[in-house]
Amino acid sequence: MSGPTSVLVSTTAHAGGGRDGKVHLDGSKLWVAMAVAKEMGGSGLGSTPEDLFAMGYASCFNSALLFVAGQKKLDASKAKVSCEVGIGRSEAGGFALEAKLTVKIPGLDAATAKDLFETAHQVCPYSNATRGNMPVELVVDA
Repeated sequence: MSGPTSVLVSTTAHAGGGRDGKVHLDGSKLWVAMAVAKEMGGSGLGSTPEDLFAMGYASCFNSALLFVAGQKKLDASKAKVSCEVGIGRSEAGGFALEAKLTVKIPGLDAATAKDLFETAHQVCPYSNATRGNMPVELVVDA
């Protein structure tokens, strides 16, 4: 398993109370109230770890897409990435995640958009972390 050759940015989050607690970041005023999803028997009155993961993956993947497009001298500035994250029981008896990335890139034909999408999937740190560890579906919204 290989990590970065050098760390460019590092952040630390602190959590207490689990899925019904709070999480915050060092050096930031960002605090997030967490809550167990209604579908899992909770109140649903806060965010879930899956919400935060989906937000991070969508944002990071969008950056990877813009990076790859820039290298290929293509305009993907209007690209939108959606990330849906699901959680459920695993065959091993614990829980597992799955993700679905959907991208729409106005102004590019479907074949070019698909090529950018697949290349960004090789570049994105979230994609590299999840590859082989959880199912990730890739969808180009033409």
